[in-house]
Amino acid sequence: MPDYILSLDQGTTSSRAIIFDKKGNIVATAQKEFTQHFPQSGWVEHDANEIWSTQVGVASEVVVKAGLHTGDIAAIGITNQRETTVVWDRDTHLPICPAIVWQDRRTADYCDKLKKDGSAEMIREKTGLVTDAYFSGTKVKWILDNVEGARDKAQRGELCFGTVDSWLLWKLTNGEVHATDVSNASRTLLFNIHTMQWDTELLSLFGIPENMLPEVRSSSEVYGHTENILSAARIPVAGIAGDQQSALFGQMCTEPGMVKNTYGTGCFMLMNTGEKPVVSQNNLLTTVAWKIDGKVQYALEGSVFIGGAVVQWLRDGLRIIQTSKDVEELARKVSDNGGVYLVPAFTGLGAPYWNQHARGTIVGISRGTSDAHIARAAVESIAFQSMDLLQSMEADAGIPIRELRVDGGATVNDQLMQFQSDLLNTKVIRPDVTETTALGAAYLAGLATGFWKDVEEVRQNWKANKTFEPTMDDTQRRTLRKDWQRAVKAAQAWADGE
Repeated sequence: MPDYILSLDQGTTSSRAIIFDKKGNIVATAQKEFTQHFPQSGWVEHDANEIWSTQVGVASEVVVKAGLHTGDIAAIGITNQRETTVVWDRDTHLPICPAIVWQDRRTADYCDKLKKDGSAEMIREKTGLVTDAYFSGTKVKWILDNVEGARDKAQRGELCFGTVDSWLLWKLTNGEVHATDVSNASRTLLFNIHTMQWDTELLSLFGIPENMLPEVRSSSEVYGHTENILSAARIPVAGIAGDQQSALFGQMCTEPGMVKNTYGTGCFMLMNTGEKPVVSQNNLLTTVAWKIDGKVQYALEGSVFIGGAVVQWLRDGLRIIQTSKDVEELARKVSDNGGVYLVPAFTGLGAPYWNQHARGTIVGISRGTSDAHIARAAVESIAFQSMDLLQSMEADAGIPIRELRVDGGATVNDQLMQFQSDLLNTKVIRPDVTETTALGAAYLAGLATGFWKDVEEVRQNWKANKTFEPTMDDTQRRTLRKDWQRAVKAAQAWADGE
């Protein structure tokens, strides 16, 4: 058998490809950023063809970088930005409009209408999700209602809808396979997480023809093979999971009660809840974690829309840093935030607030405030928002969480990780391999093809790199938490317009 797994990690701002060996170690990585489009306030779009071209480009590049041939690849795993919505023509394989990104708020008013007419409760019961513009269902409806001729084409069975995993699978198999996995399906507002099927009542509510939808499969199986993509060799595509569920698996949070937080463009905290969905009393989402060997596992999830993206804003918007990694050095120039709090609600507030209309707010500015204070407040906002999630999760689970496994780009920032541990009063563990999103997809693909025998064999690969222990005293922690809550109230008050 070939010795390597290729993982395609299609994120919100870049496409990456990573090759892993049998021990779960990274052999080579390739990455390419792609264009973010903001056609009007609250709208965020991607070019699905650019997503595909960057993804296939880095896949070819990483094989060369590793000094391998495609024959050395045992299988391909896909992990992806979730909820981002692509609709394409079944015959031409071309998108009929730009992809609508998960951060996009254009359907916020429609979601408010659904809440007013009482549909939100039914949606929550079936999907485990809140009614929010974040998810795919309202985006598909918007495309059918606003792109000329789209609804007629959809009724005639000429269109395909998919989240980014489906789009990549379609392109890799040259249109042979239109499928998704249970984790991505559970983020659409169209999938019943109890029956594990597309829900006809929800499809009727949103006016979406079922013929557009991909077939829902497990997270670890051979979906199809590459068709003259990368090379003439037919490589099995054998693992798919949405990025956060993939990271939960990559972190080996396979037992109920285990928690991970991914610090990417947004921050996403998930707790494995086992084989039964847990209904949150604290505004978290109930979601499908994965389905392997016929068994479904569920998770509780809290979503922060702007995590690492706040650092990109410091770089590209305010231009107070030149590269993202400069932020740690700038923030270290001050001993604390100087009373400055930044609530990065640039695209609304996610869990546990779910305020679609909130916008970014900075409070506590004085004449003594410097760029370093702003940078520190921006970095700290990532930890504060994650704290809100963990507190909700502890309340739902009814147990204190003693350990948080972390991954994603921002975990290289030791200052942030220590502050996170201090705020939570919890041990924060960074693993050796922090690319756990890509690693999870690799594991799912490898398990489906016999590359790894079982989950127990995979579990042996997980190793801690650094553990951060809380050192802050309770008084300081309480003050910081209280002031953060005041800052969030300020952001919400602005949204209320009063």
